[in-house]
Amino acid sequence: MKKLVKILIIALAVVLLLTGFIWHTNQNDQLKIYFFDIGQGDGLLIRTPGHQNIVIDGGPDNTFISKIGQVLPFYDRTIDLMVLTHPHADHLTGLIPVLERYQVKRVLTSGVIYPSSFYDQWLKLVEQENAELIFASAGQNFIFGQVKLAVLAPLKNYQGQVIVEKGEEAASANGDNLNNASIVIKMIYQESSVLFTGDLEIAGEAGLLASGQDLKADLLKAGHHGSDTASSQEFLAKVRPKFAVMQVGQDNKFGLPDLRVINRLTRQGVQIFRNDQQGDLIFTFDGKNIIFKGIE
Repeated sequence: MKKLVKILIIALAVVLLLTGFIWHTNQNDQLKIYFFDIGQGDGLLIRTPGHQNIVIDGGPDNTFISKIGQVLPFYDRTIDLMVLTHPHADHLTGLIPVLERYQVKRVLTSGVIYPSSFYDQWLKLVEQENAELIFASAGQNFIFGQVKLAVLAPLKNYQGQVIVEKGEEAASANGDNLNNASIVIKMIYQESSVLFTGDLEIAGEAGLLASGQDLKADLLKAGHHGSDTASSQEFLAKVRPKFAVMQVGQDNKFGLPDLRVINRLTRQGVQIFRNDQQGDLIFTFDGKNIIFKGIE
């Protein structure tokens, strides 16, 4: 009798496990983007309908790794593409444990040389991971089924270029700064599009405007955490987003997002979403519409 009970318990556990697996698989048949609440920094996960995982930046600490662990099924330990928009600590630090705990297939970076112990550690782990290292330039495309990631910036080659800190700014000999060396990506999925801008500032936005590329997007990840150094009126008029996401930490010392940026977006009729007010921001794409889901 005891043996029969034990067999029934094991069989029930297997059924529940399989049921959970099937349910989780079906739940991920749509494209989802998770803008995680990770404090003052950027970190997001794209989960494609084909169950491929793309991370863009990782925030300032280990919060990001715990967030993606809550979203991805336990059996999925693969990151198909990791993007580091630029090596400031509030975008970079959280990517280090991702490299340590997940198999990362490809890594996209600008290749800029920047003095930072976290950046050195990240580069060493990328090398140890034996991931395919790709240096970003405008015109590159990454295809994941029906999901296309088009690289719009950088517009120049930053590989091997030295950028050093000067106070709160990062500048090179020709006046470039680290924020304006950010990788900018436009994601296109059927009839919907998203623009990820890293910490691109107004000078970088002007370069994109002058490039003549198609910047129109339904959802905009606002540049530089909603700072007034980004999201110029001219840039927003070209992007024409319906939604804007601001990855900002609660009560951050910078006072972000800037009220002037909020007003620019509001005047344009853009619906604003903020991590500091709403926590994790989750958007589901059905091919035609973008649906805000909030916390799952």
